[in-house]
Amino acid sequence: MKRLFQLLVIAAMASFIACGPSAEQKAEKAKQDSIRKADSIAALMADSIRKTDSINALGADSLRKADSVKKADSIAATTKKGKKK
Repeated sequence: MKRLFQLLVIAAMASFIACGPSAEQKAEKAKQDSIRKADSIAALMADSIRKTDSINALGADSLRKADSVKKADSIAATTKKGKKK
């Protein structure tokens, strides 16, 4: 009975060791993980660039509006000065 128990324990240990992933599987999983990380970083960078472009566009629009308001105010001020004389 003692020999049978030892044999079963050895067989169980061998089966646990054999069930783990192989070195090739581990390498493939590491490769897939690094690809996934690189893709997510690229997506974050693209999103950041889109946001920056959008902010720059808003700033340019604001500058154009401010410039046109400034010109309109200048024209209005010049027109008022001309009417007073």
